[in-house]
Amino acid sequence: MFFGLGSLFYVALLLVNAVAILSEDRFLAPIGWHATADPSFGTQDQSIKSKLIGFVNSVRIVLRAPLIIVNTIVIIYLVALG
Repeated sequence: MFFGLGSLFYVALLLVNAVAILSEDRFLAPIGWHATADPSFGTQDQSIKSKLIGFVNSVRIVLRAPLIIVNTIVIIYLVALG
């Protein structure tokens, strides 16, 4: 199979979907990746772990509606054109 832009788009979509469906109670909290009450905006001394936690929470909140739309379009495209 040829690895083109379509395949790269599918991989990116699947990775964003995987981040978006992570449950904070079931998966993130037991490994210590839960969001804190103080996001500490504007500080430069954040660790990589806190930046990743912020990224995961941002993806889960901001990309929820666009992911539903993009997933619906991809499903319709795959069903119609195979």
